[in-house]
This record gives sequence, structure tokens and C-alpha cells, in this order.
Amino acid sequence: MMNFFSFFMGETLRWLTVLAWALCISGLAWYCLNIARQITYVTLADGRRQERKMPLIFRLLIPFAPNLDPLITRDAFKKSCELADKQITAAGFEGLVTGREFVALKLLMPVACGFFWLLFLQMLSRLVPQSIVAQNMGFLFLLGIGVAYYFPLFWLKRSLKGRHIAIQRALPFVLDLLTLSVEAGMDFMSALQRNCERRKLDALNEELIRMTREIQVGLPRRTALRNMAQRVDLPDLRSVANALIQADELGVSIGAILRIQSDQMRSRRFERAEKLANEAPVKMLGPLMLFIFPAVFIILLGPILRETLNQLF
Repeated sequence: MMNFFSFFMGETLRWLTVLAWALCISGLAWYCLNIARQITYVTLADGRRQERKMPLIFRLLIPFAPNLDPLITRDAFKKSCELADKQITAAGFEGLVTGREFVALKLLMPVACGFFWLLFLQMLSRLVPQSIVAQNMGFLFLLGIGVAYYFPLFWLKRSLKGRHIAIQRALPFVLDLLTLSVEAGMDFMSALQRNCERRKLDALNEELIRMTREIQVGLPRRTALRNMAQRVDLPDLRSVANALIQADELGVSIGAILRIQSDQMRSRRFERAEKLANEAPVKMLGPLMLFIFPAVFIILLGPILRETLNQLF
């Protein structure tokens, strides 16, 4: 009787454990699917919402970021939070994630990803006991932790670089339109508003819309231009903003300044394209040595080696 009771209790406990794990995994899967279906937006200055894509792992971990506020609010993380705030604003993700949340993400990523990375490494080491994974378990685990820690920084820098490239490409065209409008008799603000209304909503247009809204609510034009230059943190846009601020202070014709800046932006774009063209042969050298030369070697010498091996063996 005691053996039957012990067996019954053991089986019941085992099935309850399996049921608890199943419920836990089901709840985690439901949470991940619910977050994955959500679309992240930023609200522009004119009230419109623009989609911003963030990695799924960030959206899963951001709700847990406030738990690290007692640690993040210390003076040791103050500069990191301020720098993250500036980069997030320049990258166009203002309102979706704050500097504190981003610093907390850097600390949460190794914890969240490290657990699953360790399980994956252990599974590989058990499947292939004599593999490189089993022999270098500690090194691979630390490598995964480092990659998880630096992944948010890599994502933010890549997003910031992409937004800067988009603004650099659109800036000469926008300056040309503003130059034509101002020289045709329109004032600068009317030309800027017409440009924002007629052009597609890109990164530069978002910043110009925000600048025009700041001017409409009573902020001086110089301050709005200076805020835009500091917010975007792009040398080309900062150069244009400083030139317009100087023209406003000295009373110089804005049309002439816009034409000069348009010519300079076009020259800089040509120089960047020329630089990339000069770098192309060097960048192609790696794939050429790794793939094309071995393929040519195999195609030319393959039949000869085959005949030689056939004669020898």
C-alpha cells in the first residue's frame, strides 16, 4: 500500500511539474507573440505617427527596465544616460525608449540572452561531447555575454548612421527647392512649410516639421535652427543651420545663403561618392581572394588533378 501511495504521489508530482512548465512556456510564448504583433510608433510634431522598427528583444525587455532604476539613477551612469538620450533623439526614436531604459537594456540583455545561450551551448556539448563547443564552453559563454551587452550599442549606432545618411541624401534637393522658392518671391517660412507639405515624409522632413512647429509656437527662428542642429548632430545640417542663423543676424539675403549651401552640399555629396568609388576596389579584394581565385583554380586545375589521381591510384 505504501509503495502504491508513493508511486501515485511521485507520478502526480511529475505531471504537476510538467503542467507547470507547460503553462510557463505557454505564457511566455503568448507574451512574446503579443509584443511581436504590436507596431511601435513615434509621434511627430504635427501629430502624425510614424512607424519605427525596434528589435523584438528590446520590446520584450523594456517593461522590465524600471526595475533597474535604483542602479541606473546613480552618478556612475549619469553620463551614459545623457549620451544615450542624445543618440536616441538623433536616431529618431525619441518617445519609444529613454536613455535610462537603453542603459538598463544593456544590463538586461546579457542576463536574458545569457541564460538561453548557456542552454544552447550545453545542448551542443551533450550532442557532440568532443566538439570545440565542449572544449571551449567558458570562452564561448563569455563571448555570447559580450555580444549581448554590445548589441544595443551596435543597433543604436547603425540606426543613427542610417538616419544621417538619409538626411545627407535629401539635404541638397531640399536646399535647391528652398532656393528656388525664396528666389521666386516667397519668404523662408512659407517655402519651408510648402516643402514639408509637398515632400514625402522622410528623416529630414520630420526634423523640418518639428522646427516649423517650434517657430509657430513662438520660439525664435535662430533658436529653432540651433535646436535642430543640436538634435540631429550632423555636420552638414549644422553647417546649413549656422549659415542661416548668421544670415538672420547680419541681415544677409537668405536666397544667396541657400544657393551657396546648396552648391556646397552637392559638392560634398560628389566627394563622398568619389571616395566610395575609390574604396570599392579595396573592398572587392577580399571576396576576390576568398571566392573567385579558388573557383578559377578549381575549374582550371580540377581536371588535371583528377587525371593525375586516377593514374596514381
